Amino acid sequence: SGPQKVGVAMADITTGMNATIAILAALNHRHQTGEGQYIDISLLETQISVMANQNMNYLIGGTVPKGRGNAHPNIVPYQVFETKDGHFILAVGNDGQFEKFANIAERPEWATDARFNTNRARVENRDLLVPEIEAVTIKKTTAEWLALCQTVSVPCGPVNTIEQALNDTQIIDRGLVQSYPHPAGVEVKQVQTPIHYSVSKLQKTSAPPTLGQHSDDILKDMGLKSDQIASLRQKGIIN
Repeated sequence: SGPQKVGVAMADITTGMNATIAILAALNHRHQTGEGQYIDISLLETQISVMANQNMNYLIGGTVPKGRGNAHPNIVPYQVFETKDGHFILAVGNDGQFEKFANIAERPEWATDARFNTNRARVENRDLLVPEIEAVTIKKTTAEWLALCQTVSVPCGPVNTIEQALNDTQIIDRGLVQSYPHPAGVEVKQVQTPIHYSVSKLQKTSAPPTLGQHSDDILKDMGLKSDQIASLRQKGIIN
């Protein structure tokens, strides 16, 4: 199907996260030395840096990674598999977990087959193994596979829609989604920061502002007078 883009602007998000780390480090440097500095960070370098193990596959191993969709380049099976009613992620991290999965899949011979009994062999023979696994996973529902894998501590997870993910009991218990009153007279739901502290308590903020809601306050803080702000608004420069 050709190269695929991810669902969100990962370069923008990860560059922002790296910028935050850089700012905090620069502030710490300033506290220690009294010296400030400029921060230079690019979208391109961030995109390259987050490829992590794929970079090292080339830099150390000399192997140019190929596109494998949802599959892991160095671990097999570690990807999405179709089930009777959807899909689930199977993340077999070692040979012991593979043997456990082979048993619950009622294919114990996989664990003793020289083509599959080590991760290295499974990577080399993924084109043989993956279709065999797919032929088995399609026979049970996602919930059934999750339950089976959990009984033997084989990492797995459902492939959720956004609706399913945001309504997951763990997400609800952690309070990731909160509602805020909006000036329009409605409640607006937002995803909170995923950061939690043992001591500091994050304050609930507010709903996103309406267009120009804070223009006056911001410009007054910048030193502009009311008549100057009114002039900017009259000229259509601000809302």
